[in-house]
Amino acid sequence: MARESNKETADEFEAGISPHTRMFLRVQIALFLGGFSTFALLYSPQPLLPLFSASFDISPARASLLISTATGVMSVMLIVISIISDRFGRRIVMLASLLVASLLMIACALTDDFFHLFLFRTLQGVALAGLPAVAMAYLSEEIEFSGLGYAMGFYISGNAMGGMSGRFISAWVAEHSSWQMAFVALGVLSLIMLIGFWKLLPRSRRFRQSPLRLALMFDGMRTHLRDSYMPWLFILAFLICGSFISIYNFIGFRLVNPPFLLSTGQIGSIFLIYIIGIFSSTWTGKIADRLGLARVLWIVVAVTLLGVLLTLASSLWVIIFGAAVATFGFFGSHAVASSWVGRRAKRARGLASALYLWAYYFGSSVIGTFSGTLWNIGGWSAIVLCLALCLGICLAIALRLLALERRRG
Repeated sequence: MARESNKETADEFEAGISPHTRMFLRVQIALFLGGFSTFALLYSPQPLLPLFSASFDISPARASLLISTATGVMSVMLIVISIISDRFGRRIVMLASLLVASLLMIACALTDDFFHLFLFRTLQGVALAGLPAVAMAYLSEEIEFSGLGYAMGFYISGNAMGGMSGRFISAWVAEHSSWQMAFVALGVLSLIMLIGFWKLLPRSRRFRQSPLRLALMFDGMRTHLRDSYMPWLFILAFLICGSFISIYNFIGFRLVNPPFLLSTGQIGSIFLIYIIGIFSSTWTGKIADRLGLARVLWIVVAVTLLGVLLTLASSLWVIIFGAAVATFGFFGSHAVASSWVGRRAKRARGLASALYLWAYYFGSSVIGTFSGTLWNIGGWSAIVLCLALCLGICLAIALRLLALERRRG
């Protein structure tokens, strides 16, 4: 009986976890919870940036450092932590990441000056790198290719739900209490979700331990950077994430001013349109599994560009609709591009995921801060012009990848 059980385990190991099984569902729910916690913690200060700007008497660009520095440090640590996970395993790294980041969120609430808040957010960026650095590699290793696009999309939908909820909770708690209480609430919520993540996520079955050798890392980097697709996907991640984060970093500054004069809580409510991203990432991933990644990617990138341009309108409802369209396109683009990286990587998958996410979050940091400097030059119109240029390049990249696929037959 034991031999038969061992044989079944070995067969499942070789085949990977197939869709429509109980184990597949456990993986999906666990990584949904992990992604929720990570992005709730990472982006919860975003609707509070106008509040921080007024409270600490700092510029919008400096206030945005609470987001940009966290994502920038996170982008650097993604590669480091992916290498560590290749040695010590995926699950333990993700658990440690969520625990430390949750505790640091509570620590943020204990300070009342910008410098210490900035310092804790920087440390939190280091800790938060653990889950996104490893989650894509975990899915690519454990899930059969036939369900990888859907699984990746479901994980990203957890990211979207967390990003939405974290922003909404922080805005409304801050309006009715204080931003410190908002941070405490999110830290405690993340600790609760950590328990569910720990209980549900199966141990890795297809993970292969690698030694901590720099030579292996550079060899893996060369392999990925010489690939005919990967560098383009990395550039696309840099530009599209930076563009999307810039929208939500600075749209609050536009809406808090005349003629809109929205409150902090009302600005936080706008982030509820992130629920569109939850649907978009899962649906787009599923469609891409059926129609092909290249055929879908350029369409969702074009949708993102259209949404950004719509935010130039003077009507509040058209601005919100434009943000919703951009949100749909962005999460669809991210789901397709990230699953494409997972499929292209034949080895050093953890490093491939880390390089993609490094570009993704580095774009968030660089473009997310740079676009803020344009606010003082030309307001929202100058920011949109910058983002439209970035997304135009993304569309050109997506069309190039489509041409490459057609040439391959």
